Amino acid sequence: MNLNNHNHHKGNVLVVDDTPNNLRLLSAMLTAQGYEVRKALNGKMALTACHVVLPDVILLDINMPEMDGYQVCQQLKSDKITAEVPVIFISALDDVLDKVKAFDVGGADYITKPFHGAEVILRIENQINLRLFQLKLQEKNILLEQALANLQAAQVQQIQNEKMVALGQLVAGIAHEVNNPISFIYGNLQYANQYIQDLINIISTYQQEYPQPNHKIEKILKDLDLNYVTKDLQTLMGAMHRGAERITDIVLALQNFSRHDEAVMKQVNIHEGIDSALLMLQHRLRETANRPAIAIIQDYENLPLVSCYPSELNQVFMHLLNNAIDALDGSVSQEKPQIQIHTQLTQIKTVKIAIADNGPGIEESLRSRLFDPFFTTKPVGKGSGLGLSISYQIVVQKHRGQITCASSPGQGAEFLLEIPLEQPEYSS
Repeated sequence: MNLNNHNHHKGNVLVVDDTPNNLRLLSAMLTAQGYEVRKALNGKMALTACHVVLPDVILLDINMPEMDGYQVCQQLKSDKITAEVPVIFISALDDVLDKVKAFDVGGADYITKPFHGAEVILRIENQINLRLFQLKLQEKNILLEQALANLQAAQVQQIQNEKMVALGQLVAGIAHEVNNPISFIYGNLQYANQYIQDLINIISTYQQEYPQPNHKIEKILKDLDLNYVTKDLQTLMGAMHRGAERITDIVLALQNFSRHDEAVMKQVNIHEGIDSALLMLQHRLRETANRPAIAIIQDYENLPLVSCYPSELNQVFMHLLNNAIDALDGSVSQEKPQIQIHTQLTQIKTVKIAIADNGPGIEESLRSRLFDPFFTTKPVGKGSGLGLSISYQIVVQKHRGQITCASSPGQGAEFLLEIPLEQPEYSS
């Protein structure tokens, strides 16, 4: 407000009247009271004067040629620069309908001619004080909004930290409890397979040396179907071996995903983090009653190691892949659901990771709020509204990167991450 720029004046007042005598009278009266006064003889001059220096209050006559006071006020209120400037109408019109119209077009007050100087001064002071109060209230609202945004960001960060600690503890517990028995099973399967093969060889030798078994053995062989059992046993041992390998891979993927022992920045292979997240989500990619299996198309470029916080970046991959699967689960008409993952090294030494689905897409009105804390497009109970907000914090604030979303209804959605190859804290 101009009061801050004119400490020697009580305020900047623009007087608009097509009668020069009225202008001189009002100007002299207000100047004597310590106001800075500017004068305009018509509406066009008034609008121009407002854009040169924004007044604190406008005294506006109604009856003027070409553009009356109502029209001037309407134009002032339609312009966001002058919309908040209080307008006090001064007119000889004393009809109630005239006053109603003045307030309808945005007037703040109405003075009837002939006016008293003390009344004009008092009404101007009231409007200036009210405007000052409004500005202070706006400042407080801005501070409150900033405080709320900071609080939400702190809450999101706290939730993220708690999740990461809980995930690290969970993975450490799973790794400890599963690794020992699975190592025992995996390590002994080859011996068990060898022993079974030895027993099969002994039975085969007996059959060759004693081709005519007695009645009791012949009955057992007939009930047992030895040939089937022999073949199926070898198949079962192969399946158990593959199952043990699968469990070992999952435990390693969990460890790689959470990186609970790597809370500091390290140089890692980004593709390993993506593949670990995909491995953990295999159960969600399979065919369901509502859609076919989701195809994963991986287009990886040859990337150097990237300095990052592996655990937190892996969280981003998990959030984005989970969201893509959720989108495809909600697209029952999609006959060939797929997720494309593309990585690229740019010329400005950044790494781009694009994760795109061919689901229903996201409306433009929602895209601008995707990264806001606690905002979600999912049904109630299906999403916390924290995944993308946490991802934004990890990528933008912690890795000094960028994360954006390109989408339109019916065209799927693509999330693009771009992070520097080297972080300042890690550069040697």
